[in-house]
Amino acid sequence: MPRTALLGNSSMQMLVLLLLSAPVAEAQVYKFVDENGVVNYTNVAPPTKFAYQTLKFPCYASDPRCRNVSWEKVALNTRDFDVEIRTAAELNAVEESLIRAIIHAESAYQVNAVSPKGAQGLMQLMPATQSLLEVSDPFDPALNIDGGARYLSGLLKEFNGDVTLAAAAYNAGPGAVQKYGGVPPYEETKEYVRRINILHRRYRQAGS
Repeated sequence: MPRTALLGNSSMQMLVLLLLSAPVAEAQVYKFVDENGVVNYTNVAPPTKFAYQTLKFPCYASDPRCRNVSWEKVALNTRDFDVEIRTAAELNAVEESLIRAIIHAESAYQVNAVSPKGAQGLMQLMPATQSLLEVSDPFDPALNIDGGARYLSGLLKEFNGDVTLAAAAYNAGPGAVQKYGGVPPYEETKEYVRRINILHRRYRQAGS
């Protein structure tokens, strides 16, 4: 039976400490069992000698550690929630590739993601936005994606189809974009826009 090298703590405690202690690409942690039957967790690189599981956690825009992620190299997800994304894209006239970029950047495709600021679900809708969009359950993939796509569609119309400004408004609010006449000078928002632009381009090239 596998044992876990925990120094007296539970495996979950070790995992939480690992996630809090270092920057990780898309908050990825690799879990594997070594030759001694000990369960190990690492965020450095996938093990080369052992079979492993990849555990993924949301990389929230407000977390400075996420700025070390190489968004040009992270694996894309072109399969999950295919029907929900395609439906929301068609109903709201928003590119599937942009919806996927938002989901990837916001929640890493985790349905139950909740940010430190209170945003919820795949497209990380704040409670006030949920209320405005009448999203009754932010953890329901179809409802969350539809709500997020409707909100995004409105932002794109407000900013004349400019994806960069719409992304900035998605993160900082349209008022902030209007106030500064462009991307607000917030480090979080500037990083978020960079992330979205990279992922949007990559998902579009991937045919999403």
